Amino acid sequence: WQTGLMDCCTDCSVCCCGMFCFPCLACQVAGDMNECCLCGTSVAMRTLYRTRYNISGSICSDFCVTTCCLMCSVCQIKRDINRRRELGIF
Repeated sequence: WQTGLMDCCTDCSVCCCGMFCFPCLACQVAGDMNECCLCGTSVAMRTLYRTRYNISGSICSDFCVTTCCLMCSVCQIKRDINRRRELGIF
């Protein structure tokens, strides 16, 4: 990951969107990945993203992160998508 799970201050707009309109952020992430809007918060979505970009981790860690801190998980994915877009690799 290009940012940590709790690195909210690296992109405050993403974190504010996650905090005040979480379904909107989840749909943005799903849309960015050409998936169904309902999939944006799933373990499968996090695992798909992580494996697509060779990010270290496991399905077990993805499950734990999405179970314990779903909002932070989705924010982390969105921050990573935004950074990869800036670098032209998304």
